[in-house]
Amino acid sequence: MRREMSYVVVTGGASGLGLALVEAFLGRGDSVLAVDLADERPATVPTLAAYRRMDVSSQQDWDATLAWVREEWGRLDILCNNAGVATGGRIDVEAMADWERVLDINLLGVVRGCQTFVPMMKEQRSGHLVNTASLAGLVHGPGMSSYNAAKAGVVALSETLSFELAPFGISVSAVCPGFFRTNLHESFRGKDEALHEAGVKLITKAPVSAAQIAAAVLKGIDRKQRIILPDRMSRAAYGLKRWARPAYNRMLTKAGQRLAKRAGTAKKLV
Repeated sequence: MRREMSYVVVTGGASGLGLALVEAFLGRGDSVLAVDLADERPATVPTLAAYRRMDVSSQQDWDATLAWVREEWGRLDILCNNAGVATGGRIDVEAMADWERVLDINLLGVVRGCQTFVPMMKEQRSGHLVNTASLAGLVHGPGMSSYNAAKAGVVALSETLSFELAPFGISVSAVCPGFFRTNLHESFRGKDEALHEAGVKLITKAPVSAAQIAAAVLKGIDRKQRIILPDRMSRAAYGLKRWARPAYNRMLTKAGQRLAKRAGTAKKLV
């Protein structure tokens, strides 16, 4: 059966997973609007996609994007709330300003997107909200309090809306990948250098690419999965937490011990 073309908005669509999602949607014949922070169209964004500058922390920018969608398309089938930044640090090291930044972008940016486009989706009695969380929204490792809290909030928001909006024909998915190769680490800000160094290695040396994650996400969207675990790492880690909690606790306790040791060594070298 031939699928109908979808109208899709992807935030953070100029790089990383956002760009991979833009390319994947275009590859199956959808119309895509990529939004990101650059004033001019980035060279990375495919010419087949429309582009607009948008800051997910600005309601004014969201309103302008809604107006563009109404004018150009008249509807929206899929909203990918994907834009995000990396942060992290031990609770006594990370600054409150870094907490506020990650919550404003990674969590409230998603909330703004949902609030902006849900009325349109209710009018058309259809639509799909796809909110990029992370494995960190389900599995809460040490040294990542702010990032974990923001992404767990995205998972909770998504589950809440999946039940709230179902009567209107609107589906909601939370995307929860593990580490994959992307440029997310470039957005990291914070004083905890011990954690930053470890995070960069996990991202840059990950065996899975953003394109592979995007392909799995589209399959999850088509299946209307509430939680999309698009890679082996995310499925294994979440399964360990659900079905083997003592082993999960031991694994993350050891991770906390390694972080403390690494931080102690870093302090001596300063």
